[in-house]
Amino acid sequence: MVLVFPHLPYAEAWELQQSLATQRLENRRPDTLVLTEHEPVLTLGRTTKPEHWEPRWPELQDKGIRLHQTGRGGSVTYHGPGQMIGYPILRLGNYCSGPKMYVWKLEEVLIRTLAEWGIAGCRHESFRGVWVRTSTSRLEKIASIGVRISRGVTTHGFALNLNVDLQPFTLLAPCGIEDCTMTSMASELGKSIDSHEVREHVVQHFGEVFGIAWMKR
Repeated sequence: MVLVFPHLPYAEAWELQQSLATQRLENRRPDTLVLTEHEPVLTLGRTTKPEHWEPRWPELQDKGIRLHQTGRGGSVTYHGPGQMIGYPILRLGNYCSGPKMYVWKLEEVLIRTLAEWGIAGCRHESFRGVWVRTSTSRLEKIASIGVRISRGVTTHGFALNLNVDLQPFTLLAPCGIEDCTMTSMASELGKSIDSHEVREHVVQHFGEVFGIAWMKR
């Protein structure tokens, strides 16, 4: 099932994920993909270090950005308007041999989606997520992935940059990666991106990669 929320505050999204994960664990609902957008927030994953975000935190606070500790993998990242957030709530064993394959498949969904706009997304040999190679062969990150798997059910997921303001990323070490430059579909193409159209392609490619025939609410 696909659940779409044009905007969902981060705290409410986490409560929703917990509820859906419990229902999935108890077989009271099918595998579900939540697609939404958040207010400006920093989220801290399990491997976050203070130096990844604390030095510029006053500047981030001045921009109205809030802070949330999470139980997902990875370090700090920024979420804000113009970024598509995906939370798959899946019984992992039905689709993947383990977490590494799961993350690979999430990357594949996003790489295929970007290709619909002529953007050549790729993987980084050292870091997870989806990247874009510049004309100077430098890699810039266009999508982040951070997941949690508890009792075989997934929560958290991915963030794809569409029209998001990239400036807050410059005030932290995105995903704990020093000198990481973030980019977006709008930056790559020089125009605003239709989030509804991207959402449709994400749903399509997620179904293809994971072998799921989605129902929409």
